[in-house]
Amino acid sequence: MISGMKKRQFLTTLAVAGALPATARVAHAPPAARGPALLTVTGAIAKPNRGPFDPVSDQMMHKQKLGFDKAHAFDFAMLTALPARQIKPTLEYDGKPHTLRGPLLLDVLKAAGATPPDGGKIVLRAVDGYAASITVAQARAQRYIVATHMDGAAMALGGLGPLWAIYEADKVPEMAKKPVQERFGSCPWALYHIEV
Repeated sequence: MISGMKKRQFLTTLAVAGALPATARVAHAPPAARGPALLTVTGAIAKPNRGPFDPVSDQMMHKQKLGFDKAHAFDFAMLTALPARQIKPTLEYDGKPHTLRGPLLLDVLKAAGATPPDGGKIVLRAVDGYAASITVAQARAQRYIVATHMDGAAMALGGLGPLWAIYEADKVPEMAKKPVQERFGSCPWALYHIEV
């Protein structure tokens, strides 16, 4: 049995906690990237883990005329901690199938707190400024992944990595009938920024 004094303290504490806004009661911010950020997701996100755009430290984004007030940054460990999918598309660079592995693009967006509708747009941007726009419905239907590995090895910057937004074109009938060089226009390699 709780004594009268302890009961009053308990009820007072409970009343004060109930009066606080939900944001004050829940201090569970998404973890910040511990390693270098490889991918930054901006736009309609609910789980930011870094501050707003900084024209000094965000030089590449500054040169590409981007800006944001909140973002979710992923390092390599955060991306590889998400459930991975494996695909084996025939690539345009050598005309051979290669095994690519990484989380679903929509799982990456979900981890950033983005839940756009099927008609919503996703802009995928590479380090060289190349940008491709796809719909959420397209990302879901074609099962886009953010590839972190190719043929069992982490992809390097200077090659096709370290990240590549890609799908298995061979399994998408309308794309499989196109020449392999025309299948991946919406798949920027050296991906570093996604806008939702």
